[in-house]
This record gives sequence, C-alpha cells and structure tokens, in this order.
Amino acid sequence: MKKIFLFAIALSVAFFSSCTKLDEGIYDKLDADRFYATPEGANAALANIYAEMTGGFDGKGVAGGDRGWYDLNETCTDEMMIPRRSDGAWDDGGVWRQMYRHTWTPAHEFMNVTWVWLYRAVFQANLAVELLTKANADPASVAEAKVLRAYFYYMLMDAYGSVPFYTDNSLTVDKIPQASRTTVYNFVVSELTTNVPLLSNTIGDTYYNRFNKWAGYGLLARIYTNAGVYTGTTRWAEASAMADLIINSGRFSLVPAADYYSKLFGVRCDDREVLLGIFLKLGTSGRNIIGIRTLQGAHGLALFNISTWNGATVHQSFVNKYTGTDIRKDQWLVGSQSGGVVTYTLPIASLDAAGPSEGARNAKFSPVMPRDGGGASNHFPVIRYADILLMKAEAQFRLGNAGAAKTLVDQVRVRAGAAPLAANPTADDIYDERGRELCWEGHRRQDMIRFDKFTLAHDFKPATDNKYKIFPIPVPALATNPNLVQNPGY
Repeated sequence: MKKIFLFAIALSVAFFSSCTKLDEGIYDKLDADRFYATPEGANAALANIYAEMTGGFDGKGVAGGDRGWYDLNETCTDEMMIPRRSDGAWDDGGVWRQMYRHTWTPAHEFMNVTWVWLYRAVFQANLAVELLTKANADPASVAEAKVLRAYFYYMLMDAYGSVPFYTDNSLTVDKIPQASRTTVYNFVVSELTTNVPLLSNTIGDTYYNRFNKWAGYGLLARIYTNAGVYTGTTRWAEASAMADLIINSGRFSLVPAADYYSKLFGVRCDDREVLLGIFLKLGTSGRNIIGIRTLQGAHGLALFNISTWNGATVHQSFVNKYTGTDIRKDQWLVGSQSGGVVTYTLPIASLDAAGPSEGARNAKFSPVMPRDGGGASNHFPVIRYADILLMKAEAQFRLGNAGAAKTLVDQVRVRAGAAPLAANPTADDIYDERGRELCWEGHRRQDMIRFDKFTLAHDFKPATDNKYKIFPIPVPALATNPNLVQNPGY
C-alpha cells in the first residue's frame, strides 16, 4: 500500500492545483489511510482518474486526441469523414474509410486503443474507490470516484455492449468475467442514482471540469435517453426528470449568440452553459487536435503560423442542414479563405481520392493558444445545457408532448439566430437540430443509432448490417481473456 500511496502523490496533476498543494515533507510521513482521509489525499486520488479524460496520444482521453474514443464515435457518422486525398495523404491503411463505410473489424486500431484507455481509467477509478473507502474519506469524495467509474463503464457499455466487468483490481485480466450490456447498464444507473446526490452543488471554481451534482444528473439524462438502445426498455420519463432537475435549478442558461464560439469551444468552457468540460492545455494537460486536423496546411500557416493537417471534413449534405441566419453555419468554411490562400469547395468527388481542397472545414474548435502543429488548447464540453434542453425535448416528444418539445427546441434555435419551428417538431426535426447544435462534439453515433439512421445508406456510405451498432471486442482483449465472447456478427 505504501507504494500505491507514493505513486498517487507523484501523479497528482494540475487538475486540482488550486486545492491540492501537497507538501511531501509532511504527507510522505503519514500512512496511506490517514493521507486519503484528508482533502489533499482525496483530491490526489481523484486527480489520477481525471487525468485519463484529457486528450493525448494512443487513444487517451474523451476528446482532443486522435484515434481514440472521439474518433470511434465521430468518424463512423454522417457529420465527419477523413477521406484519402488525391495526393495520398490520410491513406493510413484505410482505417478512416473503414470507419466511415462501417467495414471495421476486431483488428481495427481504434477498437483496441479505446478499449485499453477505458480499462486503464476503470483501474484508476477502482483504486481510488478502494483507497478512499478504506480511509473513511469524505463521502462526497468516495461518491465522486464511483461516479467517474460509472462514467467509464457507461462508455464501455455504449461502445462494446457486453464487456469485462470488475470493481476489484486484484483480479487478473484472464479472470475478469464478461457482463451483459443490461447488467452493466443497471450497475451504472444504480451507482449514479446512489452517488450523484452526494456530489457538490458547486459550479466552477475548484469544481470546474469535475463531476458535480449537475453534471451527474446530465450524465443520467443521457443514459436514460439511450436506455432503449441499451436494454430494449425506454426510460423517457426518467430522462425528462433528470433534465428537469437541471433546468429547474435555475443555475444554467444558454450563453448569448455573441459568445457562442469563444465561450463554449475556446480557452475555457462557460459555466453558464457547460455542466462538465475537459481542461486541455498543450504541454500541460493533454491537447485538442479537432481544429488543427481539419484545416489545409497553408490555411493554418496563414491564420496561426502553424501547419495544420488537412484531414477531417464532411459531406455537403450535412453542411446544407444549416440555412438562413443560423450562426452555427459559420463553423463550416467554404470558398476562398485568408485572401485566397486556399479555396474550399463544398462537393467532395470521392472518399478514396478527394482533392486537397475539397470539402468544407470546421472552425468550431478554432485552435487557441498555446498551440503548435501537434495540437491546441481548446477545452472540450462533455455535457452542456443545449444538449439538456434537446434531450428533454426528445423525451417529451417520445412521451406524446410535441408542444412541450417545440418550446425547448425553439430555445436552442432562437439562440442560434434561426427561426422558431413553424409547427410541432417531428422526430427528424429533433434529430436534425441535435446535429446542427452538437456536431463534432461526440454525440452523433448515439443519435444516429437511437433515431434508426446509423445503418442506412448516406453519401459515400452504403447500407450496413445492424451488427455495426456495437463495436467488436478487440483481438488483443480476446487473446488475453478466455472468458470473453465476441459480439454477434464479428
């Protein structure tokens, strides 16, 4: 235990720099239980889990780094594609085109790097729960560790369905049993409903980019919204109730249109709208490559004096969802840029040989300082109030209250400068509004599956089998754990 204790001190990160200033001259003389019973010790244990959320290399992080969770959930949808360019760029053995066309296999790189990252995060969460519980730490700290563990198990269950499940780190990999998707769902919901009420009410300050009570309710709303996909039983009333807890608190609002890009996708997420954000700072805490990866190289040099990657774009059919005075269409760059340095054309001729300047580019996460050719420092919104409003709108629509749904959808539309809906929304109206508002924020795969769009043909993607609604268990995981059974069809 002494080694674990010292390891936790060493890994304490800038996440809690304002509230976790460890003096090793004092705390390295304490036993582990005494240390983790202190606020500093609890924050050190939690910091090790939160450090896993930042975007980096090798699939690490919720967003901000490439080839991990974010790309697993975005590049298989209609709102992002990374075509092979006619000059050979972005061929990468076909991994990006396999994601877009839904032809991935259990050997696909993204499957394994995401799996490894998520189980590393689960291990850290299990360790924190063990240390804090044994030390009789503040119940709110134990609850926060359990909420984080539930969050990572939710991501595993959402992506892979039936997955290895354990809460005791003493188990070796080959002994961990596989639990059904429904079993993991029930665990996640139970852990969240039990522990979220114990979390802090604090917004911002030392709770910026941490799970407080409101972020916990937002996570529950999202899980209930997708419950029908996970278990076959919908939970629309519960999703609406979780959203109501946030809405009726009066503590959140949509930021003004003038602040939309700078306050939600820039240096810091605005506490008025963002319930949970990820702190990303190049060279200190992860990196954000979302804006870097989309712009053509010459364009990045002209704007920021850095060479950008000329990768991610989208088919014109998605860009055309934005019309009129909607400020959200400004994120899509088409035509001459920076005095003619580059000219982006909306049509894309081919997924296999797109011209270097073909396809709109996205400026939602326009790279902020510090930045270089490897990434930028934009923070990333995981849960925000606009999503809460749209989840409640969908829940009310599914419950037969289309009029209530319209009021909620219109709040999001009017903030963006779009006209209110002319009539009560259809399912497609809500689906399209979620696309316009939340694009490139990691939600589209879930939405496409829930609205029965994911396996349909679109643009360069053919119709695909229902098996692709769940990713395969990676080959290395099957090789190391004989208890695992591969998902159907793979």
